[in-house]
Amino acid sequence: MGPRWRLVVATLVGLLAPPLRSAAVALESDGKTTVNVSKAPPCGQTEDFVVAQPCSPCSSFEARRNPECRATGFIEHLSCGGKQETRSCRSVEMEAHAFWKFEGAMIGMAALFALMVVFRQRMLDRKALEKVRKQIESI
Repeated sequence: MGPRWRLVVATLVGLLAPPLRSAAVALESDGKTTVNVSKAPPCGQTEDFVVAQPCSPCSSFEARRNPECRATGFIEHLSCGGKQETRSCRSVEMEAHAFWKFEGAMIGMAALFALMVVFRQRMLDRKALEKVRKQIESI
């Protein structure tokens, strides 16, 4: 494989590879895993709470402002006895979407490389047949 093909392959891999994120395992039945980054126990552990806003990705502003966003990139807003609190969480639906996006990219790359192999094999077969034809003509 020549330098041009290596450059093409490296470019395709760079474009198709999704950004690497830390993996999290979802253990709760509601489809979310929470990560506590604050020092005080969250109000969800000490008293009843209501989820004011479900697990969603942090905006760029929230990512700079909230330490909970820095931990996982997702945040959930809770309401506990009139007090508003946020906690870090992982969305199983978003993780599943990222997984299937990765799988699709890998299937696409496999198909691309399969086509490249077929093309290369045909090209080599043509060269071999031409070489044999030249040898037969020289006799």
